Amino acid sequence: MKKILLLILPVLFYLNACAQLITYKAPAGVALNNDFAVKVRQMGKEWQPLAVYLAKVAGTARPTGQMNIENTSFAYFDFAGNVEVAVTFLKGKVNKARVRPFAAGQVKVTSNTISFLLTEPRNLSVEVNGDIFHNLQLFANPLETVHPSASDKNVLYFGPGIHKVDTVTLRSNQTVYIAGGAVVQGSFKAYRVRNVKIMGHGIIDHPVRSIEIGYSRNVSVDGVIILNPKHYSATIGQSDKVSIRNLKSFSCEGWGDGIDIFCSSNVLIDGVFMRNSDDCIAIYGHRFNWYGNTKNITVQNATLWADIAHPILIGTHGDPPHPDTLGNMKFSNIDILEHRERQIDYQGCMALNAGDNNLISDIRFEDIRVDDFSKGQVVNMRVMFNHKYNTAAGMGIRNIYFKNISYTGTRANMGVITGYDEAHLIKNITFEHLSINGKVISDHMPGKPNFYKTGDMANIFIGEHVEGLTFIP
Repeated sequence: MKKILLLILPVLFYLNACAQLITYKAPAGVALNNDFAVKVRQMGKEWQPLAVYLAKVAGTARPTGQMNIENTSFAYFDFAGNVEVAVTFLKGKVNKARVRPFAAGQVKVTSNTISFLLTEPRNLSVEVNGDIFHNLQLFANPLETVHPSASDKNVLYFGPGIHKVDTVTLRSNQTVYIAGGAVVQGSFKAYRVRNVKIMGHGIIDHPVRSIEIGYSRNVSVDGVIILNPKHYSATIGQSDKVSIRNLKSFSCEGWGDGIDIFCSSNVLIDGVFMRNSDDCIAIYGHRFNWYGNTKNITVQNATLWADIAHPILIGTHGDPPHPDTLGNMKFSNIDILEHRERQIDYQGCMALNAGDNNLISDIRFEDIRVDDFSKGQVVNMRVMFNHKYNTAAGMGIRNIYFKNISYTGTRANMGVITGYDEAHLIKNITFEHLSINGKVISDHMPGKPNFYKTGDMANIFIGEHVEGLTFIP
């Protein structure tokens, strides 16, 4: 027993020494929200209050078709070890509460306070009485491991406070550091550069486009919060070796996409939280001045919330005289919290829409958890000719693998899988362990001898020009 204690004590000392909690004050003049009071503490230590910021999100539709703009809240901090979180609702009684996505741990409600324990960094939504518009987004960041120096001539350093910068055009080998507690009112453009970093746990606030990356190589974005740009949060065009990690994004206006990728290769999107008023992550071929194929894209460990349009969209745009291939992509460990789109042609939590001579090929979706959403489809796969955006039909969709996809809910419309004609097919599509409200869909279910009937069980319409579709347990 004495030997065991001698082994345990150094481990406990090491864990306690590594445990850390960092909070940031909001700079004077920044927009805050008073729907919630939030505090956090290390186990057994004093509570520390968090600043609760205001963000805008797209709400329900008006009779004119325009969207109401709603006020939501967010707060953030950094930590290692274990921390307790207490969220107090200040606008009424808490009849019910949920924290999403939250697979581990228990949520406790005492009076108007929701409390829970975090053992690892998470991006969460705290929702009271079923209200998804006036909720609290809580960003529990990992500790920063790199701290650029403000005196480094290659570092553009934004310390705590509000900074107005307009659009900053970056040069090669430059690092932008936005510290926790900083708010930068402006945007960043990385065109024809190499070895550029945009990092830190601060906020980029209300630019037209927050981060634009074009014709560049070795660009990384890590940790920042993007607050309500008029259009895209981040664009990646005709670039190679780009990574976006732990980005958090809000948008509320038309064409308020999250991350859009055009004609680029070797892109990693990891650990992001995207709440957007258009597609959260859209992957295209040619559009604007971008040309070429799009390949080797990885999206993982993400939380996606599309108040309008798609959480994930692949396809649509291309260059008909020079067909683009969009391929070799993997999406894994993703939570989809919302999808709300009234137009049938623009539905799909996972939408693969081949148009403009695009070929969509070799895509894998794995460990995707879809919560019940307001309006839309779980899967939409079409070879199409969308006359609004296309000048030709797509070439086809082939070799798509879905594994461990789950949907829990009742509001999903029937999904769609359909080709265009005999020359523009959908081929070789596999669903392995597709779960609808806990029921696994399989071609081998009793009385379901073909994939058309299995599609009925999966709530997917199987149209014409589809070959090699399989549902396996």
